[in-house]
Order: sequence, then C-alpha cells, then structure tokens
Amino acid sequence: MRLDKFLKVSRLIKRRTVANEACDAGRVLVNGQPAKASYNVKQGDVLEIAFGTRSVKAEVLDVQETAKKEEAKELFRYI
Repeated sequence: MRLDKFLKVSRLIKRRTVANEACDAGRVLVNGQPAKASYNVKQGDVLEIAFGTRSVKAEVLDVQETAKKEEAKELFRYI
C-alpha cells in the first residue's frame, strides 16, 4: 500500500492530500530515510513523522486497504 494512503487509513494523518504534502516536504521518514508518497509500506517498517516541533515514531504492524476507527489503532504502535 502507498505510504500516503497508509497514513490516512491508520489515521496518523487525517487526509491523504495532507499526507502526500508531508511526504513531498520530506517530513516523513521510513526506516530513517526520507520517503515519497508512493513508497510501498510493509509490516515492520518504522515511520517517523515531523509535526512542527514534535515528532511521532510508529512501527507498522499490519497493512489493510480500509479500517474502521477502532481497527485503525491496531495497524501501528507508537515507539
């Protein structure tokens, strides 16, 4: 699954366009490397997202095309 879509489905970022812009700006790192929105997310990847002054680090546990609000929390875990 594309990185921008995963960020939206997992609800780490609310909208896909915002996720896409964050990737283009270099604010999203996958396994320590800047990643484009088209990066293919896999289980075990470590995502780091810079939100202004703070940063969020999460590990991908599962990849699903769609997820309900309750299920979205199970797609990743904070590190």
